[in-house]
Amino acid sequence: MSCNVGGIERAVRILLGVALLSIGYFHVLTGGLAILAYVLGAIALVTGLIGFCPAWTLLHINTCATRSAKVGGSAH
Repeated sequence: MSCNVGGIERAVRILLGVALLSIGYFHVLTGGLAILAYVLGAIALVTGLIGFCPAWTLLHINTCATRSAKVGGSAH
């Protein structure tokens, strides 16, 4: 499983996940909307923490920074 969620996106996903889980926990939303907030919050939080999103793989999206071909070498 390779990284396909970049640094800024990871932070946004974690914050969004915590916010959505809090909305459900503190009963800002009730019923089906609360369940939806829990599910979406959990998905956002987990994908943010592990840095991998299966949906991004299916859509061929990668927001991770790429490493240069020569790590530690001199550029000519």
